[in-house]
Amino acid sequence: MSAVGAEVLARARARDAADPLRTFRERFALPVDERGAPLVYLCGHSLGLQPLAARELVIEELDEWAQRAVEGHEHARRPWVPYHENLRSGLAALTGSHPGEVVAMNSLTVNLHLMFASFYRPAGERRRILIEAGAFSSDRHAVASQIAWHGLDPHDDLLELAPAAGADLIEEQAIETFLAEHGREIALVWWPGVQFRTGQAFDIARIARAAHAHGCLAGFDLAHSVGNTPLALHDSAVDFAVWCSYKYLNGGPGAIGGCFVHERHTGALPKSGHRGALPGARLAGWWGHEADTRFLMEAQFHAAEGADSWQVSNPPILAAAPLLASLGLFGAAGMARLREKSVALTGFLEELLAPLEPRVQLITPREPAARGCQLSLRIAGGAGPGKRVFDHLRQTGVVCDWRTPDIIRVAPVSLYNRFEDVVQFAERLTRVLWGSA
Repeated sequence: MSAVGAEVLARARARDAADPLRTFRERFALPVDERGAPLVYLCGHSLGLQPLAARELVIEELDEWAQRAVEGHEHARRPWVPYHENLRSGLAALTGSHPGEVVAMNSLTVNLHLMFASFYRPAGERRRILIEAGAFSSDRHAVASQIAWHGLDPHDDLLELAPAAGADLIEEQAIETFLAEHGREIALVWWPGVQFRTGQAFDIARIARAAHAHGCLAGFDLAHSVGNTPLALHDSAVDFAVWCSYKYLNGGPGAIGGCFVHERHTGALPKSGHRGALPGARLAGWWGHEADTRFLMEAQFHAAEGADSWQVSNPPILAAAPLLASLGLFGAAGMARLREKSVALTGFLEELLAPLEPRVQLITPREPAARGCQLSLRIAGGAGPGKRVFDHLRQTGVVCDWRTPDIIRVAPVSLYNRFEDVVQFAERLTRVLWGSA
């Protein structure tokens, strides 16, 4: 450990020994290389590790399918028809929502389209959508296609707010200023809770207030937020949000996604299925029908209460079971304790990276409130040297990821990463930079 120092390693191990969340690491499958050596896994921002209980829950559902067949819909130990309800309380706790405002369903981009069908209602001058420049490609594709679906031109009606010249980050004040100038033309603000490339965490409540002040609706992509940063979607008056569950929520590759719809948009429904704030605006399917009469198979759609009314299909049980296992771990750990450890882990990593400046530049905000557990790094010299450093890190057993054009993303996750992992990353990065890897 000469590149970082034995004293630093000892300090990390002491912090790990005192960590009240240390035993949660034992509840995950920890990846190893082809020789069976442990990897330094710092990639939970892309795919979370497998909770050991996930295998048990999936096998239980496979056994139910084998033994009960179709009767499992109503008589499995966790009946399949209302299976999504098993996920509700955990998601509500993590998102700061009322239980009826959240539902697990589909995938992120499918949910984005379903939400935009309700919330993007261009009319007259107010027809544009505001997103951040450099948004995640799937979001941009979906948003542009929604604009085109309404017969409008994404070239004119998709507004992209970029950082100031020479900057990597977009300040909330810049969003407010832009809305003050253009808000009358904007129907919807679509913004990330955490920007995927830079790791910047935004003040969701502030952005929602600014949008509403100018007559715009506010929706959020929480793919990099949920399970990572504290959320208070109800109190923040967010109109709607969607997320995936395979990153910090550890739901497995392609896991079932989720969405939030504020209760002011999901009040009591007349039998027409119309609601006051969103008259007739829904792409309906049978699982959004009220549960008590769903299987009468009537022609008329009677919307369920709350966010459930946006469901279109029955839940994929084998894809939902791993998320149920993970949500149990979040409930046991508590988001407050996870956030406290996250701030400590990223602060420790930042401390260890400081001696490497300016060869290593941290582009993620330094204020803990403006970031989650992801730190995004840029290596001096541009994309070529940066990619070579990233490739060398992988050869040393470090799993992080590379984002074009020149970013290495590193995320120590509170549920399963240790302070020692942070030291190992800093040690190996230092050796790679010194050319001794």
